[in-house]
Amino acid sequence: MHVWCGRIGSKKVAGGWIAIPICRGALEARDALRLLSERKDKLADVTTGIFDSGRESRSWVDDRRYGVPFMGSSAIGLADLSTLPLISKKQVERNPRLLLKESWSLITRSGTIGRMAYVRPDMAGMACSEDVLRVVPDESKILPGYLYAFLSSKYGVPLVVAGTYGAIIQHIEPEHIANLPVPRFGHDFERKVDLLVAQAANKRDKANYILREAISELISTLRLANLRAVPSSTPFSVSIAPAVDVQYRLDAFFHSSYHRQAIAALESSGADLSPLRSVVTGIEEPNRFKRIVLDGDTAGIPLFGTSAIFWNDPEPSYRLPSRLAAHCIVSRKTLLVPRSGQLSGVIGRTVLPYGRIIGGAVSEDAIRIHCHSEEDAGFLFVFLSCECGIRQLKARAFGTSIPHLDVRQIGDCTVLARSHPLWKRLGHRGLNVSALRSQAIDLENLARKIVEAKIKSEED
Repeated sequence: MHVWCGRIGSKKVAGGWIAIPICRGALEARDALRLLSERKDKLADVTTGIFDSGRESRSWVDDRRYGVPFMGSSAIGLADLSTLPLISKKQVERNPRLLLKESWSLITRSGTIGRMAYVRPDMAGMACSEDVLRVVPDESKILPGYLYAFLSSKYGVPLVVAGTYGAIIQHIEPEHIANLPVPRFGHDFERKVDLLVAQAANKRDKANYILREAISELISTLRLANLRAVPSSTPFSVSIAPAVDVQYRLDAFFHSSYHRQAIAALESSGADLSPLRSVVTGIEEPNRFKRIVLDGDTAGIPLFGTSAIFWNDPEPSYRLPSRLAAHCIVSRKTLLVPRSGQLSGVIGRTVLPYGRIIGGAVSEDAIRIHCHSEEDAGFLFVFLSCECGIRQLKARAFGTSIPHLDVRQIGDCTVLARSHPLWKRLGHRGLNVSALRSQAIDLENLARKIVEAKIKSEED
C-alpha cells in the first residue's frame, strides 16, 4: 500500500508554531469510519499495551547458545529470518520488553513509518528494535488477526501514519495512536478475518520450517555438520598454495578459510559434484534500461528491487510498460541473487520467486540463474541457501565499499550433480516454500480486502 505524507499547514502552540502532519487518505479514512453505524472502540481500549522496548545500547554475540535473534525495523517484514544477528540473552533478561509474542501487531515507528507485520509462530521469542511499536491485543475483547487486518488496511495505515511527528527523522509514539478508532462488526465477521490472518501466519511459519528441514537433510546427507554458519565479515586466515591459485582471483577473501572450508566439505562428502553452469540453462545479468513509470496500480508490469524480493509481501517500486520490462520478467524456474551490497547483507542470498514476483520484473541488480525446470530451481534454492552455497557466492564478491558479484564467476560454484537423488526430493520442498509464501500473501490480502469491503459497504 502506498501512503503519501507531508507537512502542510501549521498550528500555534506555546513558544511558536509547529507543522501539522498531513497524510493522504487519513481524512478520508477518518470520515469513512465516522459514518459507520457500528460500534467503534479506541485502540487503547482493545489492547493490553502499546509500547516499544526503550532505547539502549546493544550487546551482540556470535553464538546462538548465548544470543537471541534480533529484528531491526526493516527486518519485521522479511520472509526468512534465518540470517538475523544475535543480541545477548543477558540483555534480553534485563529488558524483557525486547521480546515478541505470537499474534502481536508490529508497526515501525521511526524513519519509514507505518510498515506492519503480524507476529507469526517463528517470530515469537525473538527480540525487536525500539523503532517498532508492539500492539498487544486484549483477546477477551478483540481477535488479534482482525485487529491486524484493520490496522494494515487502507483505512488503518493512513490513520497510524497521520500521527507522525518530526522533520528529518519522523516518529510516532504510542499515545499518538491510542485513540485510533477500530470498527467492530460482530464476532462471526471478525472471526472469519482472524482465521485468514492466522492461516497466513502459519503458512509462512511452515514455509520456513520446510526450508530449515530441507537444509538440515542436505547437511546430514553430505556430512556438512562442521560447516557452522559464521558472519562473512569476520576476518579469516588465508594461505595460498601454488601461484596458479591466484591467477583466477587475487583477492584474499576468495582464498580465505571461509570459502576454502565450504569447498573442502563438499569434496570430502564423496558425492558427485558439478559446476553450477553445467546444471542450469544460463546465468545472466540484465543490462540497465530506461524506466518509464506508469501511473496506477494495475497497468503494465510491476518492477521489484532486490530488497523487496526478500519481503513477506514483495511490493514493487513502480510499474513499467510491458515492452520495457519484458526482458526482466521472472518465473519459478529463475533464481534471483542480488549482485551488490554488504557481505553481511543480501548479496549472495538466493531467492526462489513467490507472490507477485512470479510474472513480475526484477531490476538488473539481481543476477538470474535460469533452471531447466521448476523442480531444479527448487533444489538449487535449497542448496544455495545452505552454508556451503552461501559461502561460495559471497566469496566471489569483489570491491570494498560496495562489494559486487561478477556474473561470469557465479557458474563456477560447486553443486551436487543432477544425478543425485536429493535433487528431486529437495526440489519439491523448495517449490513448496515458494507456494506457501504465495498462499500466505493471498490469505492476508484477502483478510484486508474483506475488512475494507465491509467498511465501504457500511459507508455507502
